[in-house]
Amino acid sequence: MKIALVHDYLVQYGGAERVLECFMEIWPYAPIYTLIYDEGKTHGIFKKKRIYTSFLQKFPYSRSNHRVFPALMPPAIEQFDFSKYDIVLSDSSSFAKGIITPPETLHICYCHTPMRYAWDDCQKYIQEFGFPKIVKKFIPFIMNYIRLWDRVSADRVDEYIANSKFVAGRIKKYYQKKSIVINPPVDIQKFYLDEKKEGYFLMVGRLMAYKRFDIVIEAFNALGWPLKIIGRGPDLKRLKKMAKPNIEFSGRLSDEDLARTYARAKAFIFPQEEDFGIVAMEAMASGKPIIAFRGGDIVEHVREGEEGLFFDKQNSKDIIEVLKKFDSGSFDPVHIRERSLGFDREIFKGRMKDYAENALARHKSK
Repeated sequence: MKIALVHDYLVQYGGAERVLECFMEIWPYAPIYTLIYDEGKTHGIFKKKRIYTSFLQKFPYSRSNHRVFPALMPPAIEQFDFSKYDIVLSDSSSFAKGIITPPETLHICYCHTPMRYAWDDCQKYIQEFGFPKIVKKFIPFIMNYIRLWDRVSADRVDEYIANSKFVAGRIKKYYQKKSIVINPPVDIQKFYLDEKKEGYFLMVGRLMAYKRFDIVIEAFNALGWPLKIIGRGPDLKRLKKMAKPNIEFSGRLSDEDLARTYARAKAFIFPQEEDFGIVAMEAMASGKPIIAFRGGDIVEHVREGEEGLFFDKQNSKDIIEVLKKFDSGSFDPVHIRERSLGFDREIFKGRMKDYAENALARHKSK
């Protein structure tokens, strides 16, 4: 079975890249096709892989400012030739699913989400990524083209896998396609329970506007309670400026330090709407109750009063109200960890391998 992997762009190491890493472990000889690749920003994880990039790789500043080239990404992803492969597996939240494959090649898309900045609030996208003023003026017009291309390219996929029920609903709404759900992998075995608690609340993730670290900072500024924030990103400077001394920022931690920080926290705060919250699942693997916004996929995995508590509006007032109700002693860490075990990366790899092999058999029998 000849298989190729396709990824949107390899310029960071986050949830989608962890999925790609698992695909590499399942099919170690599969090449990776991607729009842009930056070895440093992906921490050398993909250093020894065969990686094919698009013409955008040669553009000045493409690896540091890839989001300013949305109009060029459709023709860039379409340039690749997949005629020698039996299966192409795209790992996509934007452009990777838009590849063109011959009829005899099976295209499976592992979809993290339909392209959010095409189908959701375009103005929100413009503000979050801090584009220059001249670029901001043209983005709404470019998005019309991107939206049309995205809808047309959705029909090129033979079979969809959604990373959550929430995303499966979005695929159905925007692409009118059915999908099965295989949740992303979590390194469950890296995390553990620890009876020692240090009294702080915890947030982990890339510091971007949509993740709403700001409203949690506002809440903890008012309460004066200890909060630790682990992560880096474009919103770091603004968030640090907002925060009072009771809020501590850390950059990227080693695996050992990250696991220990999870294990000794009082609870995990999750204020954003996510397609799948890997960091929330890491916290559950550490036995931590989740205090979350009632939106996105988190409602599929956390039950009110059993694995955590919810707030209904993304503002500091609602967060303060739920924090004042929170009692860590009413949650069972062993039970919370058990809820996370089904997301282990080995389970994910087994399900993906089986699905791909069965899908190819179905494809060949047509």
